[in-house]
Amino acid sequence: MTLLHIMLSLVLVLPGTSNEPTLKPHILTYIETYKYLAIDEMDRSGIPASVTLAQAILESNGGISKLARESNNHFGIKCKDYWTGDRVLHPDDDRDAQGRIIPSCFRKYPSVAASYADRTEFLRKTPGYQILFDFDKTDYEAWSHGLQWCGYATDAAYGEKLIRTIELYGLDDLDYYTIKYYPKSGDQCENGKSGNAGT
Repeated sequence: MTLLHIMLSLVLVLPGTSNEPTLKPHILTYIETYKYLAIDEMDRSGIPASVTLAQAILESNGGISKLARESNNHFGIKCKDYWTGDRVLHPDDDRDAQGRIIPSCFRKYPSVAASYADRTEFLRKTPGYQILFDFDKTDYEAWSHGLQWCGYATDAAYGEKLIRTIELYGLDDLDYYTIKYYPKSGDQCENGKSGNAGT
């Protein structure tokens, strides 16, 4: 075996050279930071926490997109005619009569929590999405495909991207949790320590 063959065989087995998807550190940090918001929204609406987080990850690039950083908009929700809150112009997929990209109006939120809560209300109150609430909160595949079918995004692979994100990061485990926050006004857990309790 020549030196060239040996070098090529070493390159083929080096870590990080496979086609397997890798976990991104900023996405892992995002999940740890916002998983409780996603679970709380699931508790009050039935939308799977896994789907909420996967959408937020895709729409905000794990919280590092300009829209997320400057407007706390983690779901890419546009203003719509009835929106009365703050707004920001950001290039997306809207075009003028000549086909040129023009700035789109997006909702601007005072906090990330407000973005999560508004996305829940957006899905609950927009007639085209109400069929999704017939799905079980643990059926992330139905919810993911349903969001695509109902037109949440123009990407024809949107549902599959949500599912891949959920499965890569194990987000479906969150669909079985209920989170209650402690302490509340000085409450203590039974063992005398404050913290989060999951069931």
